[in-house]
Amino acid sequence: MAKLPEWRTIINDKKHNEWINDGKFTLFQNKEGNLMIYIRDLNDRDAGEYWIGVLYKWGIDMTLHVENDLYGKVTKGVMVNIGETANFSCEYTQNHINDVKIILKEGKDSIETIYSRWKTKERYSISDDKQKNVFHMKIFAVTPDDGGVYLCGVWINRHPYSYYIITTVDLHVSMPPVVRREGESAEIFCPYDSIYKSKPKSLCKGKCSTRDRNPLSETVREEKETKTDRLTLKDDVTASVFTGSITALTAEDAGKYWCAVTLETELNYLHTHLMVIMNEELNLTKYEGDDVSIQCKHQDEDQKSFCKAHEASMCVKDGVSLETIRDDRFSFSDEASAGVFTVNITDLREEDSGIYWCGAHITTKVSLTVKTGKKILDKM
Repeated sequence: MAKLPEWRTIINDKKHNEWINDGKFTLFQNKEGNLMIYIRDLNDRDAGEYWIGVLYKWGIDMTLHVENDLYGKVTKGVMVNIGETANFSCEYTQNHINDVKIILKEGKDSIETIYSRWKTKERYSISDDKQKNVFHMKIFAVTPDDGGVYLCGVWINRHPYSYYIITTVDLHVSMPPVVRREGESAEIFCPYDSIYKSKPKSLCKGKCSTRDRNPLSETVREEKETKTDRLTLKDDVTASVFTGSITALTAEDAGKYWCAVTLETELNYLHTHLMVIMNEELNLTKYEGDDVSIQCKHQDEDQKSFCKAHEASMCVKDGVSLETIRDDRFSFSDEASAGVFTVNITDLREEDSGIYWCGAHITTKVSLTVKTGKKILDKM
């Protein structure tokens, strides 16, 4: 691949069965057998004439036009649990309203067409709202392999082989949180692709990477069960799932867990959250206008959460509260050395009544009842 008219070589490689990378340029053969060039972070200097081909055999000329567009270079992060539906949307300008909408997925050795008008896959759908200049992407029944980087764009009709990428979507697939009470047992189910059945599996807490790795328990190729003091790891290759079982749960067991499959040079993994509900519950009764202070346990600075929900599992999404209270009457004060933080609520109202979960991975159930009529009782 060369830039004209000076014939400045950008890519020169004899390999043709994998990605050829050179900075912002990537050249490869896609699954349809077509040669594909992917150029990241376009700027005005990239515009111009290019030659792509095999020296002395064949070649084509390509003209690249670079236009300014406010909708370009947007990156989104989307979190979704296995089995749920992933949703993301992509805005486009009016001049792309009639162009074909397309979704590509960036892989290890290719960029695959996931959705277009002429190519569809099961579990994927696109709806185009031309009134609002936005199209919506849905992936149903998400699997671990659906995680990755998606390129959301348009197929430019006036340049039949050109795609314009509007948005890059980083889809993170995790597992639903596991919620158990102190003293109970917990099972963490880790599904994997059947192609990994002969690979070693491990369960890590907190961190799990090739560089900094401290697995709690690990299987090997010949061994399908590993057992330590309170942890058992079983690998069911028929069902393609390995399970970590922890008995006699304590507050220290709560946290983020990684299910890892050890490959030759890297780890393929998913994560989940183990929430341990403390046996001690708080039942508070107050009157409208009162103030209240509630003390909560936490493991680190990133795990402070106060959530109003019927179930504790509704409060965790990658360690962040889904329903964190946002009200000037609610405030936090931290005592990091003691491993606790305090939630202060002023000027209580009747609608503040309900079930709260105090803390993130280590959580305490708080039942708050706010009654009316305190002023009448005071007069009596």
